[in-house]
Amino acid sequence: MINFEKTLEDMKMVGLSSVPDRVFIRVPDARNVLYAGLKYFLEKEGKSIVWLPEYDEVASWLTDNKGRGLLMYGTCGRGKTVLGRYVLPAVLLHYHRKVCSYYDAQDMNKKLDEVLSKHILSLDDIGTEGMSIKFGEKRMAFAEVMDLVEKKGKLVIVSSNLDGKVLRERYGDRIFDRLIATTVRVVFNGDSLRK
Repeated sequence: MINFEKTLEDMKMVGLSSVPDRVFIRVPDARNVLYAGLKYFLEKEGKSIVWLPEYDEVASWLTDNKGRGLLMYGTCGRGKTVLGRYVLPAVLLHYHRKVCSYYDAQDMNKKLDEVLSKHILSLDDIGTEGMSIKFGEKRMAFAEVMDLVEKKGKLVIVSSNLDGKVLRERYGDRIFDRLIATTVRVVFNGDSLRK
């Protein structure tokens, strides 16, 4: 009988495809941690925290992500960027010693090879980027990222002001299906807090 544990190690040693190396997150008391992080970073910007129902879902993801990333999408001005740029990377670094590299959609295009080399990513404002063109080579940056998220087990935190229907139209069924399969989805609805 095959010892699959040993065979998997042998497969890795010779460069064959193996099971994706998923990132698991478990943060104790995640709701209070998330609240404290939001409060801290918003106060740095001269703003005060307003707890939104969506944040409870993000806290649930932090409690146990089950190896899946996070897709935050919907109405603008509801805190998605603050979460993805500051709060969640700080929490991952503190509780798991994991570095979460942040890129907005434009940086993702300009630094695509750098982005693809990272295992934990926070991508902001997805859907606003154009085609990545470098030395005449056209690349669909987000499609390449999502391909590696599925195949290599990368953890991705994605924020977008687009809804699910528009995301599907923009990236097609294959990429949208990968996004849905590899993330927990949190819809941000309501009035902008920037007012």
